[in-house]
Amino acid sequence: MTMKVGMRDLARNLNILDGYDYVDVEDKKTHEYKGLFISPKYADEFKIFLEDKLSKEKQKKLDRIMKFVGIADGDATDTTEKEMRVAHASKYAGK
Repeated sequence: MTMKVGMRDLARNLNILDGYDYVDVEDKKTHEYKGLFISPKYADEFKIFLEDKLSKEKQKKLDRIMKFVGIADGDATDTTEKEMRVAHASKYAGK
């Protein structure tokens, strides 16, 4: 079961949450969506889902950054900054 509740109603009576799978929370005055309360029986499952999603997003950002650093291919993982500069200069010196 689901329900939509206002912030003021929620603050006055937390027992509103009992018996629902999830509850949408909105500001009734501005009709702005504020969030979602999830039943404790689904909380662990949702946490796992959210952690997986966040880790995938972080990995995607890291992969984008690593393309520019030159480490994504694994060719510069054990080199120092100076060695990478020399390799880059020798690679593009003749072009």
